[in-house]
Amino acid sequence: MARSTLELTEVLARNAEAVCRHYLPKGRREGNYWMVGDVRGTPGRSMFVRLKGSDSSKGAAGKWTDAATSEHGDLLDIIRESCGLSDFKDVADEARRFLSLPQPESQTGPNPRPASVPTGSPKAARRLFAMAQPIVGTLAETYFQNRGITALPETGSLRFHPRCYYRPDRHSEPEIWPALVAAVTDLEGTITGAHRTWLDPDGFSEATLGKAPIDTPRRAMGNLRGHAVRFGVTQDVMAAGEGIETMLSLRMVLPRMPMVAALSAAHLAALLFPASLRRLYVARDDDPAGDGAMEALIDRACKAGIEPITLSPRLGDFNDDLRLLGIDALRSAVRVQIAPEDVDRFMDDAPWAGRKVVTG
Repeated sequence: MARSTLELTEVLARNAEAVCRHYLPKGRREGNYWMVGDVRGTPGRSMFVRLKGSDSSKGAAGKWTDAATSEHGDLLDIIRESCGLSDFKDVADEARRFLSLPQPESQTGPNPRPASVPTGSPKAARRLFAMAQPIVGTLAETYFQNRGITALPETGSLRFHPRCYYRPDRHSEPEIWPALVAAVTDLEGTITGAHRTWLDPDGFSEATLGKAPIDTPRRAMGNLRGHAVRFGVTQDVMAAGEGIETMLSLRMVLPRMPMVAALSAAHLAALLFPASLRRLYVARDDDPAGDGAMEALIDRACKAGIEPITLSPRLGDFNDDLRLLGIDALRSAVRVQIAPEDVDRFMDDAPWAGRKVVTG
């Protein structure tokens, strides 16, 4: 195995659960394994992926076996089969895109050909975001309202695209669905990536929560590692979590607190801190990946001299709390978890009662 391939396999193995959640979303974690039907992501339990293990080939994290077919392999095989890829270069490029690693430099010569814009590049992400429109009066606004998020202050990072391409895999014809498009930015505000949530034009259901009925209704592109979707301008206090809906649910009761959504557990753990940050609220999701990301982020914050405070939902995440328990219960639960001086500074008693607020 070439050194670059070995290194890529090792980085994927260190993020085995995040890889499984992304490429095998119909599976589930059971102990130290991810259980699913097969390497293409069919629901079931015959295939298991080891999430933790030694660095050796036998018993290493990322190794998988399908008990029904005796197939076995590593996480690169999962990416190849789940995405329908045949060329190893495409598999490696997809793995680097997922990990937000730089693509290898193209072979250069005396007369190198000009490079085209890669599909998942930061430039492509900026172009997609520029093509989208503000969310006021769109299906994206309705999507948030149906999830209990009725106020959207300082959400210029969110836009709506009525006809956003979705390709199930490399060999399928593209489909067209409406989509929420979120800009991922660095600490200077430069767009480095974009996140798409394809939406169901037929409305909201508890099964899909308004997302399109497709295999992977959420996908990201560009350079994500360390960066985030941002709401408000961070000074000394900030809240960070995984999902856009999670953080906007928190903003319903902490409307003046700057917040960021890192989009995944792996990216939350790698979030870059603003130089002015002194206190970081970590909004955890109630699952093993969320706990791992929280611990890694808290450890990094402490080493950087930043005070970390954990915010825990009563249910799976803060959007579940908002939708199923109500805004008053969410406000009461959050109030006792934040620093006393931040209650008056960032929390309103009932900021959005009877009002709809959408601003850039």
